[in-house]
Amino acid sequence: MINRMIVGNLVHRPVRSLISIVAVALEVTLILLIVGLSLGMVQDQRTRAAGIGADVIVLPPGSSFIAGLTGSPMPIKVSGILAKLPHVESVAPVITQISTAGTLEIITGIDLQSYESLSGGFHYLKGGPFQGPNDVLVDDLFAQSKHSKVGDTIEILNNAFRICGVVERGKGGRKFLPLSTMQDLTGAKDKASMMYLKLDDPANADAVVDEIKHVPGMERYVASSMATYLSMMTPTNYPYLSTFLRVVIGIAVVIGVLVIFQAMYTAVMERTREIGILKSMGASRLYIVNVVLRETVLLALGGIVLGVAFSLAARAVLAQKLPLLQVIVAGTWIVRATFIAIASAVGGALYPAFKAAQKDPIDALAYE
Repeated sequence: MINRMIVGNLVHRPVRSLISIVAVALEVTLILLIVGLSLGMVQDQRTRAAGIGADVIVLPPGSSFIAGLTGSPMPIKVSGILAKLPHVESVAPVITQISTAGTLEIITGIDLQSYESLSGGFHYLKGGPFQGPNDVLVDDLFAQSKHSKVGDTIEILNNAFRICGVVERGKGGRKFLPLSTMQDLTGAKDKASMMYLKLDDPANADAVVDEIKHVPGMERYVASSMATYLSMMTPTNYPYLSTFLRVVIGIAVVIGVLVIFQAMYTAVMERTREIGILKSMGASRLYIVNVVLRETVLLALGGIVLGVAFSLAARAVLAQKLPLLQVIVAGTWIVRATFIAIASAVGGALYPAFKAAQKDPIDALAYE
């Protein structure tokens, strides 16, 4: 009986119900997409870092674990010292530079031979290796997003480069320049941002890291196994990312609370006489609160379903239109968004529910 009455109330006021459902859907979509973009960014970087194939990474003193933010203060001659350590088979010096031209990205300068020794080499989908200092390798996602092909000219760090090859994604960067070219562009001659080490056995990574820390002059260098390095790539470890996520979720919750509050408060005012009839028939205050909260939860569930559908549709559209943007709609965050949406909806409906329960039945029956 009570469920039929609740459904009847929602159907009787379709516009108000639809607005409430869309507001909750907006709350859920905002949470899932912003979190999904953040998780996608971190996961994409982890996947590409793992695809490099290194066992140990060495960064200059005081470096951030975010490789693109290290700059290039490490003398490249350090690679010779590292190459002499036990278990080290090859050392690949790399220099990186952040570019903000059009979009935020990290440009990677590599010594092709040593870099390919880490993972067995690039998989060339089209074209081939560098032929000159003004050549650039791009991955297939970049080529797809920009509709670029071998032989095209693109601008990098205010210089023109010819695409010499399109490689399979997942080898660290999206754009690769020759190491010497990148050093000239950044004014970092004989410098590197990091060193990747390939070992005879990945199990020796911790031993090599310990050995590096005991090399005279390298005590302050940041060295870690790739397993440890990758484990640090989480949203909580990125500067201000977790704070940003909390702010976004807070805004989404405020939106949900305010809209549900307005909708349920209006509903209570519209149904003053109806509430009076229920109370005159013996309905308790708890019964009235139960009716209002059940109605709210039903609206919230409708909004959650719609919000998840919106998020999945948006992810599919972004994958087609902006392939460089990775969006992860994780099941754990769907569950979290569900609890957040229900909690904010119930929180927004509490005052209207208790206000309805406090109404005097005689006054309510006389209300026009």
